[in-house]
Amino acid sequence: MSTAVYILVMAGVTYLIRVIPFGFFKKKIKSQFMRSFLYYIPYAVLSAMTIPEIFYSTGNIVTSAVGTVVALVLAYFGCPLIVVALAASLAAYITGLF
Repeated sequence: MSTAVYILVMAGVTYLIRVIPFGFFKKKIKSQFMRSFLYYIPYAVLSAMTIPEIFYSTGNIVTSAVGTVVALVLAYFGCPLIVVALAASLAAYITGLF
């Protein structure tokens, strides 16, 4: 198969995933449980995709843990995203030197 066919299939699947919910939910969702469930889905999916990658990205669990702790502390104190990312990367790099 050519690359174009793969791209078309991926585009179709992506489109269907985004359009199908509009077919099921024509009216506003009134259930408080369902609304809160749907509200937290993006955060849960993002966490499930990101957390494993954090700990396997450097090849060393110690450097990954140090970078994660630095990122969490800086994020807790409200630092900008670029500061958090650069500081976590620098902390993991410096830890890897030792």
